[in-house]
Amino acid sequence: MRKSILFLAPLALIALQQSAFADPPKVNSGRFVNADGMTLYTFDKDTTPGVSACTGGCMNYWPPATATSTDKPSGDLTLVPNADGKQQWAYKGHPLYRYAADKQAGDTKGDGFKDMWHIAKP
Repeated sequence: MRKSILFLAPLALIALQQSAFADPPKVNSGRFVNADGMTLYTFDKDTTPGVSACTGGCMNYWPPATATSTDKPSGDLTLVPNADGKQQWAYKGHPLYRYAADKQAGDTKGDGFKDMWHIAKP
């Protein structure tokens, strides 16, 4: 019995940790944010629903709002594959991204960047 508990305890901890990171984007102050409160953005070049046009070096500045393997789409929030093969959150088919220059929750430095990046709003 004791061996079973010692074996199962780490598995339970892993499951709890994974579920803690499984928060889908949420609305805060009229815009989508991730679980850490970081603003999420859309990219005008994402013209094909469900396909990210931000690849290569673009992903260094605009990291995708990735999902975990336990995340489930709901309503207009869906999951799409991104360039590195991970699942990325999308709103109405438009992939969602963070902006690397946003350093704390509530920053919106990426809004209007090159007239192609915009705060994601419901």
